[in-house]
Amino acid sequence: QVQLVDSGGGLVQAGGSLRLSCVASGRTLSRLAMGWFRQAPGKEREFVAAISWGGTGTSYADSVKGRFTISRDNAKNTVYLQMNSLSPEDTAAYYCAAKSNTASGITHTYTASYNYWGQGTQVTVSS
Repeated sequence: QVQLVDSGGGLVQAGGSLRLSCVASGRTLSRLAMGWFRQAPGKEREFVAAISWGGTGTSYADSVKGRFTISRDNAKNTVYLQMNSLSPEDTAAYYCAAKSNTASGITHTYTASYNYWGQGTQVTVSS
């Protein structure tokens, strides 16, 4: 079993930055593909960013490309999402997710692909 704890959310003005963290426990992060998703009120959960367990592959939603960066530190069992140039449209609860049994260079962009989920951290961007 893998437990994921998301943190780093908060209230920020448009144009500002936040860095989300996701700490894994229960097993090493090193062979888990990781992803970040978000869900705004009344909307479905959507893909934001993903990183392969080898760290060589990353994927981003078009809406965040060039603004968000996903990274991982396997030694710290932590995945990060650096979010820059935030806009009110980025307001949502953000969730990290982990997927086991995957190849080293593969990223996953579908919610159904992931085995484990964090509890979510709220990001609110004011205009």
